[in-house]
Amino acid sequence: MTDAGLQVVLKLNQIANTCGQVLLAPLHLLSELTGMVFVSVVSGLLLLIAFKYTSNQSAIKRVRDGIKADMLALSLFKDSMFVSLRSQFRIVLGAFKLIALSLVPILCMVVPVTLLLGQLSLWWQHRPLLRGEEAVVTLRLKPLTSSVDSRPAWPSVEFNPAPAAAVTVGPVRISSQREICWNVRASADGYHLLQFLVDGQTFAKEIAIGERVMRVSQQRPEQTWMAMLTHPAEAAFDASSPVQSIEIQYPTRTSRGTGGQLWPVYWFIASSIVAYSLRGVFRVQM
Repeated sequence: MTDAGLQVVLKLNQIANTCGQVLLAPLHLLSELTGMVFVSVVSGLLLLIAFKYTSNQSAIKRVRDGIKADMLALSLFKDSMFVSLRSQFRIVLGAFKLIALSLVPILCMVVPVTLLLGQLSLWWQHRPLLRGEEAVVTLRLKPLTSSVDSRPAWPSVEFNPAPAAAVTVGPVRISSQREICWNVRASADGYHLLQFLVDGQTFAKEIAIGERVMRVSQQRPEQTWMAMLTHPAEAAFDASSPVQSIEIQYPTRTSRGTGGQLWPVYWFIASSIVAYSLRGVFRVQM
C-alpha cells in the first residue's frame, strides 16, 4: 500500500480509537454476555439504518413484490408446467437482483464494519493478565537490509519494565527473527507502560492487568495496513524505526457470552437477528 493509503488507514484508526474508547467504555462495567447483547443491538440498529439510506429501497420493494407474485402463481398454477417453470425462473432471477441491489450498501459498510471489528477485538479477542500470571513480551527489530548493512547485528536494547510487571526471564535473543523476548509477571491491576531504550530512543508498550473486562492491545504493530487494522489501539512503528513491533502474549479469551475466539460469528449472527427483527419498525426493504 502506498504512503497515502497508509496515512488514510492511520487517520481512520485514530477516529475509530476515539469513538471506540467512548462508545464501548460501558463494556468495562458489563458482563461479557450483556456486553455482547448491548453491542449487537446498537450495531444491528445502526447497520439497518445505514442499509436503508444507502440502498435503492423502491427497487428492492419491486423485486420482492415480483417474487411474491411468482410464488403465488407457482402455488395457484402448479398443474401448468409452463407457468411453473416461468415462475421458478423469475424467482431465481429476483434473488440475483436482490443480491445485486445489496452490493452498494454492503460496499458502503465495509470500512465502518472493519473498523468496528478492530475495536471489538480489543475487548473480546484476549483477556488481560491476572495478578501473578506471566506472559512473554517480544520486541522485533528492523531487519538488516543486506549482508553489507553497516548497522550492528544487535543494537543496544534496555528493557525498563513497569513496577507492576517485573521481568522473570530474559532477555532471550532469536537471531533468525531479530526478536528479543522477556518473561514478565503481573502484580498490580490497571494499565501500565513497558519502556524500551533502543539505540538511545525510547519506545513504549501498554500492558493490561486485571480481572474485569478490559480493552487489551496485544501488539503495537508495524506500519502496514493489515497490522494497523488488526491492532488499532497503539501507534504503529514507521518504516524508519529500529523497532518494528512489540507484542505481549496475552491469554486468549474463553467466554460463553462472547463466544471466545468465535466472537465475530456471534456478533454477526446477533446483529443480523436484531436488524432483521427491526426492519418492519423502520420500514426497511431487505
